[in-house]
Amino acid sequence: MTVSTQAQIQSDSSILVHITMKLSDGSAADSTKVNNKPAKIIMGDNSISPAFEAQLIGMNKGDSKEFTLEAKDAFGESNPDNIHYMGIDKFTAEVPAKVGNIITFSQPGGDLPGMIKEINGDSVTIDFNHPLAGQTVTFVIDLVDIL
Repeated sequence: MTVSTQAQIQSDSSILVHITMKLSDGSAADSTKVNNKPAKIIMGDNSISPAFEAQLIGMNKGDSKEFTLEAKDAFGESNPDNIHYMGIDKFTAEVPAKVGNIITFSQPGGDLPGMIKEINGDSVTIDFNHPLAGQTVTFVIDLVDIL
């Protein structure tokens, strides 16, 4: 019996990667290295954009790669349909309406985080877009393993 090991990422690979994201001004947005927990990506499952997958194809275990994706290929453009308004009376001392706070709302199908963008009188504006939506993002990928 021969055991084949995948030397390079293929279109159907499962991989473990450390992902570091930087914004166009060079500031760090997030990194899996903070908690030393690499992300598992299953190629072809539509969890990442085709443009992101195309950057990973052919990488070898131990490789590092840096690339930049426009908003549409990173976290998508900001969608105005994902901006919602709530009455300030829906908030409490435990969950205050404060600009910049991220509140998780329970929905059928899972939790949905939203960021409070504005408070205008009794109206609170909540943005349910991904925090990096609408932004060009530079990714640094460190390929930990091909599973």
